[in-house]
Amino acid sequence: MMQTIKIHISRPGKAEPDTKVTIPLPMLKISERLLPVKIKQSLDAEGVKITELEAFAGHKGPKGPVIEIENPNEKISILVE
Repeated sequence: MMQTIKIHISRPGKAEPDTKVTIPLPMLKISERLLPVKIKQSLDAEGVKITELEAFAGHKGPKGPVIEIENPNEKISILVE
């Protein structure tokens, strides 16, 4: 099964994400150009470089949350599955 990166963006206090994006790990570099503007803006505002997650490609490391960021406006979760 192919590893994926999942990006979830939700409002603070809300259980379900408003936006969900799933990217196959081998396609990460190409997919960065296809991300919705809102996702790019949220990641850029927090200084997250999505291409840095390529380091997980091919590794059989732990799965689950890599980083979770909360600010007054939104919560960003990035997971490896």
